[in-house]
Amino acid sequence: MTERPKFAVFGGGSWATAIVKMLCENLDEVGWYMRNTYALEHIKKEDHNPNYLSSVEFKVSQLKLSNDINEMVEYADYLIFVIPSAFVETELKKLTVSLEEKVIFSAIKGIVPETSLIVGDHFNTHYNVAFNNIGVISGPCHAEEVALERLSYLTIACADEEKAKLVADTLSSDYIKCTTSDDVMGTEYAAMLKNIYAIAAGIAHGLGYGDNFQSVLMSNAIREMKKYVKKVHKMKRNINDSAYLGDLLVTGYSVFSRNRMFGNMIGKGYTVKSAQMEMSMIAEGYYATKSAYNLNQAKGKKKAKTPIITAVYNILYEGKDPKKVFIKLTDKLD
Repeated sequence: MTERPKFAVFGGGSWATAIVKMLCENLDEVGWYMRNTYALEHIKKEDHNPNYLSSVEFKVSQLKLSNDINEMVEYADYLIFVIPSAFVETELKKLTVSLEEKVIFSAIKGIVPETSLIVGDHFNTHYNVAFNNIGVISGPCHAEEVALERLSYLTIACADEEKAKLVADTLSSDYIKCTTSDDVMGTEYAAMLKNIYAIAAGIAHGLGYGDNFQSVLMSNAIREMKKYVKKVHKMKRNINDSAYLGDLLVTGYSVFSRNRMFGNMIGKGYTVKSAQMEMSMIAEGYYATKSAYNLNQAKGKKKAKTPIITAVYNILYEGKDPKKVFIKLTDKLD
C-alpha cells in the first residue's frame, strides 16, 4: 500500500485556518506554518486560532505546528500556500531548502507584487517547481462558512490529474465537495480578478447603487473576466463554471467578502489608507488591481477591454473621485 503524502499549510489567516480544518477531517497529522509565534502558542494551549475563525477547535495532537518555514517544507510532500500575495515573497526568501521536488498548491488569490506573476508562475520561474507539480485551490468558498460547516464547493486545478484528484479527496468531507480542473492558469487568474470585481461591487454599494445596478455590474464583470483570461491563457473553458462565475458571485455579494467590504468603505468616502487601517484582514483585490491593470496595459493593442478594472484602478491608484468614475462607468456597461 502506498504511503499517503504529508500535507502542510503555510499561512495563519482565515482561509489557511479553514484549509487546516478541512485537512484534519481526513489526515492523522497536518503541518501548519505561521510566523506568528503568539498564535502558535495559543493554538497549543487553547485549541483554536486566536485571530481568525476562533470558533474552530482543533485537536492539537493532529497538528504539527512550526514558525520555521524550512522545517515545514522538509516535513511535507504537498505544500499549500495561503499567505497573502503581498507577503508571500518575503516568506519565501527565508527558504534555505529546495522546493523543486515538492508539490505546491496555491490558495492565494492574487499576484506577487515583486514579479507581477500569478503565484503558480512565480513558483515555476523563481523556485524551479515543475508545472505538473503546481496546482490551485479556488472557490466559490468563504472560510467563515467552512467554519460553520455549511455545504461548500471547491475547484482543484492541476495539469497532473492524479495530483488534483488526491488533493480533492483529501479536502472533501460531508460539507466540502470538490471538483477537479486542468485550467490551472485560468482558475488562478479568475481567483485574482474576482477580488477586483468585488471591490467594484462594494464601491457601488457604498455610493448608493442598488441591486438592479449590481446585477448589471456582475454580468459585465464575468464577460470582462472571460476576455481578460482568454488574453493571458487561451484554452477551452466554460466561464459559467463555479470556479469562475460562482467564485465571482460569492465574492461580489457575500457579507463575508473582505474585498466587497473594502470597496464599500471606499464608496462611502474612506481613503485607501484609512480603509486598510480599519480592516483587520487583507483585501487581496487592492494589490491585484494594480497588477491586473498593468499586465493588461503592457499588451498594447492586444489588451482586453476592461472598463471595470480600469475604473477600480483609477479610484484606488489615481485618486479619482469614485462617484465621478462610476458615472462614467455606467455608460460603458450594458
